[in-house]
Amino acid sequence: MSQRAFQNILLIGRPGVEGVPATLLALKDYLQSLKVEMMVEKNTSSMMGKHKLKVVNSEKLPADCDLIIVVGGDGSLLNAAHIALPHQLPVLGINRGRLGFLTDIHPDELSKIGAILEGHYREEKRFLIETQLLQDEKILSENVALNDVVLLPGDVAQMIEFDIVINSEFVCTQRADGMIIATPTGSTAYALSGGGPIMHPSLNAVVLVPMFPHTLSSRPVVIDADNHIEICISQNNETSPYVSCDGQTRVALPPGGRIHINKKSELLRLIHPMDYHYFTTLREKLGWEKHAVRSH
Repeated sequence: MSQRAFQNILLIGRPGVEGVPATLLALKDYLQSLKVEMMVEKNTSSMMGKHKLKVVNSEKLPADCDLIIVVGGDGSLLNAAHIALPHQLPVLGINRGRLGFLTDIHPDELSKIGAILEGHYREEKRFLIETQLLQDEKILSENVALNDVVLLPGDVAQMIEFDIVINSEFVCTQRADGMIIATPTGSTAYALSGGGPIMHPSLNAVVLVPMFPHTLSSRPVVIDADNHIEICISQNNETSPYVSCDGQTRVALPPGGRIHINKKSELLRLIHPMDYHYFTTLREKLGWEKHAVRSH
């Protein structure tokens, strides 16, 4: 028998997502039937009852781990991406969420994983953006995002005034409820509900989407992802807005604070089954109507 493409698999599932424990157990049984070596992330292990799998800490993954399979929705895959990135591990998603733009495989299609393990898969690379929050030249926080960096209102619901600077060139002053800076991966998430465009994952671009801007002339702007973006929080703000990366953390940024955003050099490796097609996913997830092709 030829050597499998992936030998040692880490299982990750997100607590609180319906159907995840049952799918994890079904996945474990399926992989055991293939005699595949597995390990399970510590928090995920508690959802699986009694098992004999090796339990590992996500911050200290064994060197022989060569694939992460995550069970959940896109939020679960975002969490797994943050674990995978430092180790350059590929990630495969089984969808137990609602939309699932990033998690391809249906729980009833676990046989597709067998084909992937034998080397029949598509690998796609997605870029992330890294964020640095500064106040008086002091770094308050550093984080990375696969989907988006979002500037949000503080504890008081009021507009935020901020300047946008790209490559040290002043763009404009905005007054809005906030701003979404999204990658192509994140363009089908929060930015889409804010009126932003859908960007194909192959694009090297980010989009800046103002949230409920004060002027109707404020519109989403797409720029090259290699640009340096700076958001400067005006001293005129009476409260501190928040900054969130992939919806995972919320950090307060006082008036006068700045957000620095750059493309991260390391890329996330996403694994898809051979029958994966991006536009098929868009059609299915967004309910786009499919017309039969008429013959002439």
